Amino acid sequence: MNWINSIDINAILISIVIIALQLLGIIIGYIIVKKIGSRLITRSFTKLSEQRGMHPGRTKTLEKLAINVFTYFLIFILITIIIGIFDYEIAPLIAGAGVIGLAIGFGAQGLVSDVVTGFFILLEKQIEVDDYVTMAGVDGVVEEVGLRTTKLRSFDGTLHFIPNREITNVSNHSRGNMRALVDISIAYDENMDEVIAILQNACDEVAKVEEAIKEGPNVIGVQSFGDSDVVIRIIAKTENMSQWAVERTLRKTLKETLDKHGIEIPFPHQVYIEKK
Repeated sequence: MNWINSIDINAILISIVIIALQLLGIIIGYIIVKKIGSRLITRSFTKLSEQRGMHPGRTKTLEKLAINVFTYFLIFILITIIIGIFDYEIAPLIAGAGVIGLAIGFGAQGLVSDVVTGFFILLEKQIEVDDYVTMAGVDGVVEEVGLRTTKLRSFDGTLHFIPNREITNVSNHSRGNMRALVDISIAYDENMDEVIAILQNACDEVAKVEEAIKEGPNVIGVQSFGDSDVVIRIIAKTENMSQWAVERTLRKTLKETLDKHGIEIPFPHQVYIEKK
């Protein structure tokens, strides 16, 4: 009797080892196939972009989406194979899953809404990877547009996962040229016409060296009157995502130009009266 029990235990241990090795082999195969498939998808979209001249953002968007769909498909195959290892019948399991899916379908309306909204976002090309957008109350750069969620990277480095159903409106700041805007303050005592001419000459020099500038910079004129200053506005059109760098360059150049010509940039003064 002990001999029979020993044989049964050995058979069980051998079966466990075989199943464990099969699972390990399946997981390794899944990892290898996923890496190879992802590389092939990336190469295919790269060639497609080069041949058809697709926008880089559009290419990245479709590439990430294709990789996601491919990953979901592999996971489904992986689960199916693992179930087969344990000698479960696939057909009854799928039928049962259909019944369960129907039962919880009413609770999964949010998921369906995410997928449908994501489909129309991609179809209408509302946003693409690397676009600077505002959606769901968040500003940032799009890193990935998926069927369920969209990944948005804020400028402070935070990565936001936004369900597609929450994207009710989108403000895309990356379509067309962007605007660089600089306001600079001048003292009331200065000659405005002379100051505007000096600033415009400085802007023209910046335009010669800044390739990101597409139009301008132009000194629009007096924008407003402050308590102790006159505000002059400068506007330029730049490439996407280059407006902030152009604004910094303009501020530095304009400050140096005003200092060179002895033009005062007013700043608050405090007077202390000591009574003795």
